[in-house]
Amino acid sequence: MNNIYDIFEKLDEKKILLSFKGTITPDLLTTILQIIESKLDDYDEKPKVKRKVFNILVECLQNLYHHIDKEIVIDAKTTYDKSALLMIARNENNYQVMTGNYMETKDVESLREKLDFVNSMDKDSLKAYYKEVLNDGNRSSKGTAGLGMVDIARKSGQKLGYHFLELNDTLSFFSLIVTISE
Repeated sequence: MNNIYDIFEKLDEKKILLSFKGTITPDLLTTILQIIESKLDDYDEKPKVKRKVFNILVECLQNLYHHIDKEIVIDAKTTYDKSALLMIARNENNYQVMTGNYMETKDVESLREKLDFVNSMDKDSLKAYYKEVLNDGNRSSKGTAGLGMVDIARKSGQKLGYHFLELNDTLSFFSLIVTISE
């Protein structure tokens, strides 16, 4: 049971407001958003900051919900479920929304290229690209335009932090860190 205190201390040290690990469901999306809205009210945040945090959180949760749609089977004994990790931290000057999830290693390079592309653009380029894709009208099989990361970068005004940890030939863990400042 001492480990629980260690976890509590680590979350406190890292200024984590909310931490969740599990399957993202529509009901959970609503609950998390209500919790964060309440916490932002408790901190008496400016409306602009509240809106940024809330909008980015919505987009991150939607990405987790829409893009984690299957279990990853390694072998007869090893299956990784579609659960995800979500953490929200508040520091002196900013908020951070952090997500993590398993993904197939074969898909890492295409996601890395997309993230690097998003990070290579400035504010005006992101806005123009966003409008261009929306006007194009193409949608993925999931009904999205593939603009989640672009929208997150636009709203945060920051480069997206990310990391891929290759666990084996088939499985990797993807981490995304979005920093939101005034």
